[in-house]
Amino acid sequence: MTFALTHLIDLERVLALYPETDLDRDTAIATLAEAARFAEMVIAPLDAVGDREGLQYRDGEVTTPTGYREAYSRFIEQGWHALPCDPHYGGQGFPRAIAAMAEELWRSSNMAFTGCMTLTHGAIAALEARASAGLKERFLPALVKGRWSGTMNLTEPQAGSDLSAIRTLAAPSADGTYRVKGQKIFISWGRHDLTDNIIHLVLARTPNAPAGVRGLSMFLVPQQLLDQDGNPGPGNDVRCASIEVKVGQHSAPTTTMLYGSEPTDSGEEGAIGYLVGDLHKGLEIMFIMMNEARFGVGTEGLAATEHALQTARSYARERIQGSEAGSASDVKVPIIRHPDVRRMLMRMKAAAEGMRALCVVIGAAIDQALRSSDAQQRNEAQHFVDFMTPIFKGGNTEAANELTSLGVQIHGGFGYMEDCPAARHWRDVRISAIYEGTTAIQANDLVGRKIARDGGAQARKLATQMRDVGEAACTHEDLVALGAALVTGADTIDTVTNILLDRYGHSQPDVLLVSVPILELFWIAAIGWQLGRGALAAQGALAAADSDQTFLRAKIVTANFFAQHWMPQMEALRREITASSDAIVALSDDQV
Repeated sequence: MTFALTHLIDLERVLALYPETDLDRDTAIATLAEAARFAEMVIAPLDAVGDREGLQYRDGEVTTPTGYREAYSRFIEQGWHALPCDPHYGGQGFPRAIAAMAEELWRSSNMAFTGCMTLTHGAIAALEARASAGLKERFLPALVKGRWSGTMNLTEPQAGSDLSAIRTLAAPSADGTYRVKGQKIFISWGRHDLTDNIIHLVLARTPNAPAGVRGLSMFLVPQQLLDQDGNPGPGNDVRCASIEVKVGQHSAPTTTMLYGSEPTDSGEEGAIGYLVGDLHKGLEIMFIMMNEARFGVGTEGLAATEHALQTARSYARERIQGSEAGSASDVKVPIIRHPDVRRMLMRMKAAAEGMRALCVVIGAAIDQALRSSDAQQRNEAQHFVDFMTPIFKGGNTEAANELTSLGVQIHGGFGYMEDCPAARHWRDVRISAIYEGTTAIQANDLVGRKIARDGGAQARKLATQMRDVGEAACTHEDLVALGAALVTGADTIDTVTNILLDRYGHSQPDVLLVSVPILELFWIAAIGWQLGRGALAAQGALAAADSDQTFLRAKIVTANFFAQHWMPQMEALRREITASSDAIVALSDDQV
């Protein structure tokens, strides 16, 4: 993390964007060291406990596993929840590039536990951007400090990814509030016992609203209504009807929420809610929260990969099995000496390092987009973030599914046992490629809203940056293979971008049939680009007298591995993308 922060971004420039925090490099790194200590000592021990115990549901109330409430209390008391938040509302005001690294540590240690934080930060972002001054002052301080948590309420039984089918209604009341009535499903952390209040952000439509997504508005619906002093008071008409039994993340409640199940004292039916932003602009506001969450879920993919790598590597160093390949000796060796185990570990290591590099770079761009005094810089940084978000979310989570599965494979039969942590990593991360928008949704967003809409500008910029790094790498003897792979990859990105734009203008369905391979192609390119940058930085740092030669040379070897054993997939993906898609749809539904 220190290498990424000090070699892949201009850390001093990022810190200068937050003068009110008086942060310097040493303080930032020391903060991450403390975050790591908290993760290791407090959160990580609860991972297996939460997986084993799960949640208790009774009469609409949800009880988290042993130790969760105490750990969460310590988490917010020490200010960790408020790390990236605005100091005006009680936040620490840390740059996003640094906060993202702390979040990786926490997610690695216990993915299920940190989901509550992710959703609350998304709610904070949405309210900061669009809520009225009154709503901000009433709700943001407690959300920022973590005393209250936030949720995102989109999905309904008949409306999964198709938000135009939402039926939840919000009727205006005489007092200026709204009465919200409907059912929402798959609501993460919709009910729990960690906070004093839960603030639900609910997509609903008002009477006579336009049809489809154009008629959706956003409403803030607190679990507990506030008294005159701003403290949680009487309960709102919000009820948790059930929790789901899931494959993984057993300690993270996924709830069915009912709004407006009983008439109020005034005779009006519905939970009391407050309009956030303008009427019929709910989808725009939800995407503020959604994009925040998608960056967080992409970080989950990184975190799961890193934890799976650490677990598998430790096991491979200790598990004695078989003799070394090609050796005449019958001396038994650790399985890390076996060729295919080494291949799998290197695949995990290269991906984790590349994901982390990309995470830091996107985080720094978010900081620029939020804080730069130069309007053009803010605009360019935001375009980069918008372009990279679906790649980061979709690519990281798909890779994490493969790589945590490799972690199980390295453990052999033990990996398939429930008491093996490798199995837990595999189960917990599976949902990450589904929630906050499936991989296909990320891919369609990348192809349609990002590449096609800007005429391929950001895609071609990525190709140019890859080519520049590749050409620089070719000047170093140790990096020639890496450099060649990056230059070839840049050419592939340019080719696919041109074909995509041409096809999209004639037949969008033909492009969407291969949108996921396109996303995978761009993810490999982005990871290779960042590993290349890291290898060049490591090459330059080797000359320093106090450098860690072993660490730096490992960076170079890892980048070369990715170039030689992962980036060749780009050519196969190009061929898949450019081939005829007729066979995908040639069979009838009954024949598939």
